Amino acid sequence: MRTSLNILTGTNGKIKFMDSLSQIPLFEGLDNSTIEKQSRRCTWRNYEENELIIDYEDDSRDVRFILDGRVRIILRIATGKEVILTEMRDGDFFGEIAAIDEDGRSANVTALTRTRICSMPQSVFIELVENEPSVNRTVMKNLASRCRNLNARLAEHCFLQTKHRLYTELLRLSRPRLGHEGQRSISPPPTQKDLAARIGTRREVVSREIANLKRGRIVDKTTGALVLCDLPKLNALISAGWAEAN
Repeated sequence: MRTSLNILTGTNGKIKFMDSLSQIPLFEGLDNSTIEKQSRRCTWRNYEENELIIDYEDDSRDVRFILDGRVRIILRIATGKEVILTEMRDGDFFGEIAAIDEDGRSANVTALTRTRICSMPQSVFIELVENEPSVNRTVMKNLASRCRNLNARLAEHCFLQTKHRLYTELLRLSRPRLGHEGQRSISPPPTQKDLAARIGTRREVVSREIANLKRGRIVDKTTGALVLCDLPKLNALISAGWAEAN
């Protein structure tokens, strides 16, 4: 993450540092005067691990930017069941939907690690979106990407069996494994409870399917990661799931 900071001189002559929007990728194209002006209108706060940042149906309208750390976006229904929508980290932002449509928050957000957040008032966010083309384009691209991802997950929930949804989620969470061409890994490894919450099922179902994948040498558990060892087999299982849905 970029760590550009503004330097100020206090009344006592000592140098101090001020958090700046220049630390946030969305605002990289803004001139220095705009960054300085709008930075002063924002607030900056640290959240501890597992601390709630935004709750479902909260009536706040500010937009939050992650300077350092990681958060989880969760949809919770009245019965207490949860679905993990996504996780975000340095450079990501959330809360723009409530700022745009002025409705209640659609999910809750919890810090997974100690996280520093910039909170931008709705009025500042809307002003920047309306007056800064680079900000406008990036926000629109971000919303379009989220719509595509949610549409894909909706299709999976409508048409795929639970095991095929799990295979797809493992692939979505994974990244290329350094030094092992043709393999991918998820680090840190997700818990079975978290995987179940991502695909809308029970932990026991995930446990059974992960065990099947291990027996088939398609996945393996190493120190600090869940490894997808055989991508062709995993992709074949996913394709078979879609074929069954037709």
